[in-house]
Amino acid sequence: MFSKHPFSTHISGRETPDFGEVFDLDQQVWIFRNQALVTVPRSHRVTPVSVTILPCKYPESLEQDKGIAIYLGIQNPDKCLFCKEVNGHPTLLLKEEKILDLYHHPEPMKPFLFYHTRTGGTSTFESVAFPGHYIASSKTGNPIFLTSKKGEYYNINFNLDIKS
Repeated sequence: MFSKHPFSTHISGRETPDFGEVFDLDQQVWIFRNQALVTVPRSHRVTPVSVTILPCKYPESLEQDKGIAIYLGIQNPDKCLFCKEVNGHPTLLLKEEKILDLYHHPEPMKPFLFYHTRTGGTSTFESVAFPGHYIASSKTGNPIFLTSKKGEYYNINFNLDIKS
């Protein structure tokens, strides 16, 4: 079942994203390379991207019981993950966008939202815009992507280590 919401939205009276790192079950972390997020083995010589996370301000307008709807971004450079159909396939992309602008938008920005589900110590991130498609990783050095092949060939389970 779903855990309680692991993210804070108010620190010192103002909305503030949480920050952390993501790594898959093969101990591969996310890094920013060539305008994409790719996975590489975790080591002391690798600096993972800092992910930024904010829950959707209006979750009541989205499907219930699918997890916590979140915006997922990175720092340095400030970009957000979003899903778009490219050549007939749901595709995971990065876009220069401020996570707080998405949060304050008067309605949910579905292409930028993911249902976060935590089971035990691992998390999955399902696209709100493309239900049944999850953020996934595969081989070292390859970009993260969307897949509908849940648990078949690709890793859709991640460890989310919140630092704030």
